[in-house]
Parts: sequence; structure tokens; C-alpha cells
Amino acid sequence: MHLETRVLVTGGAGFLGSHLCECLLKSGASVICVDNYFTGTRRNIDAMLEHHHFELLRHDVTFPLYVEADQIYNLACPASPIHYQHDPVQTTKTSVHGAINMLGLAKRLRAKILQASTSEVYGDPSVHPQREDYWGNVNPIGPRSCYDEGKRCAETLFFDYWRQHKMPIKVARIFNTYGPRMHPNDGRVISNFIVQALLGRDITVFGDGEQTRSFCYVDDLIDGLVRLMNSTDQITGPINIGNPKEFSIQELASLVIELTGSRSRIVHRPRPQDDPQQRRPDISKADDLLGWAPRIPLKEGLTRTIAYFEQLLKDETIRPFIAHDRGTEA
Repeated sequence: MHLETRVLVTGGAGFLGSHLCECLLKSGASVICVDNYFTGTRRNIDAMLEHHHFELLRHDVTFPLYVEADQIYNLACPASPIHYQHDPVQTTKTSVHGAINMLGLAKRLRAKILQASTSEVYGDPSVHPQREDYWGNVNPIGPRSCYDEGKRCAETLFFDYWRQHKMPIKVARIFNTYGPRMHPNDGRVISNFIVQALLGRDITVFGDGEQTRSFCYVDDLIDGLVRLMNSTDQITGPINIGNPKEFSIQELASLVIELTGSRSRIVHRPRPQDDPQQRRPDISKADDLLGWAPRIPLKEGLTRTIAYFEQLLKDETIRPFIAHDRGTEA
């Protein structure tokens, strides 16, 4: 009946969702973007609004949705600690009720569905690097639990629907991702460091800065998600999607200062509860099953991201809303 693949993207006006919508449109798909604008923004999707294969729906995935689609990417959920801790009950509901509603829709439509899970399911890992068969070390009652456990429960639901209803599912565990369209107030380490450096503020680092992260540029991440969605039904995941090259937070701060030419000083604050010491994916599975590996090095990706934030900060209507004097969380 339809000449193009119809794809539903929840959280489509967010950082990752908007890049995914853009990629899908370029591939010739018809895209339904769903977002309630808690962290997403119309600015991220402005360039797509006039596209004849793009449709925008303002909707909260904790309520059922009735549309037609061939594929569903479930990305809806605030992903930074500052945002998901703002309303932790709603965060859990978004992960759990959202998964139930999207799985129910996929079941009715017999559509393939992908869950955007997270490296946070590993918690503060005792295994390094993290492989998909590691069950994690997660605090179920801490301040980050609404996100960590919500995503873990969503994975449970996906695999129960797969076992019980034989549905074609995909689960991607996303590691730290960065790039243009990151929210300037999301409290994430890269966006905070760049904004602080460009505004000449102190760059705040939790702890001694020796904790490590791996940073994947958004274009690489989206390529991994699309490859996973379009893989055979036998490939369900979970599959780690991230960059296996590891950097300390102190190294990242120094690199941002160098690339921005900033005179900002690095200052240290106490680490928050449950902040992981190490985070790096083992991507052997993605390489073997999807032929995927990241291509864009950190320095190149940061240069592109800095250029985006430089443009954003030129908007005098935005600058007053950039948070002041805040630490970073990764």
C-alpha cells in the first residue's frame, strides 16, 4: 500500500531523535516524530518541518498512541541526570509505561521495534570494559535509579514480548554520545565543559577527574542504531553502541580548553552518589553482527560540537537561560 517505509520515532525532537529523523528522511523513509518537549525542542527539527515525508505529533508516550508504522524507534526519555532527576517518578513511567505502550503498538502493527537502552544498565561496573553479558552493579534505590532501573525494566519488557509474542525487537545499549543539538543545560560533561569554556567560566569537574568515559559522536551512534534496526530478526541485542576509546574527565576538560582557546580554570567538586568510576563498551558484538564501529575521533567531533554551541550562544534570547556555576555529570 505504501511506497516508503513508515517509521515512528519517539523522542524525535530530542538530541538523538532529531539526528535519527534527519537520517531516516535522507534514506527515503516517511517519519512520524513524537515528542512532548520535556527536553526536546522544535529548534532541533525546524529544518524538517516542511519535508513532505515528515509528520510531527506532540504526545507523551506514557499514554497510548494510535498511528500506523512499519518500524518504531523508542527513544523517549530524559537522558541526563539533571533532567531525569527533576521528576524521577515521571522518568520511570516514561521508561516503563512508554515501553509498554510502544510494544503494544508494535504488536498490533506487527512492526519491528527498537529500544534505546543505555550503558547505565551496567551501573558502576565491576567488569571493564562492559560486555553485553555483564548483568551490572546498579543501586535500585539511589538518586539515579529512576533512569537506570527504568531502562532495565524496559529491556525486560522487550525480551518478554519477544519470548511471549514472537515480536521482532532490537535493544541498543547507548554509551555517552555527543554532538550538535545537545541541550546546553543538560548537565552532561561535554556540553557543560564547552559552554563553560566558551563563556569563560570555571570548568567544574567532579572528584579528581580520573574517572573515565568513552565518547561517541552522534553520526556514528545513529549509524549503529539504523544498522541494528535493519538487521535480521535473529539479531535482537542487547548490543553496545559506543566508542571504545577511553578518556579521563580531566583529559576531556583540557582538550575542550585547548580547542576553544579558553582561559577557563579547572576546579574540582565532590563526586555525586553512584557516579560510575569507569565506563567503556566492548563493541565486539556490534562489529561482528552489524559491521559497525565508530569512525569520528574525539577531537574532530568536539570541533564540530564547539562550532554548534558557538552559534547557539550568539542568540541573545538563549544566553540568559544558560545555567550558571554548575558541575557536570556524565
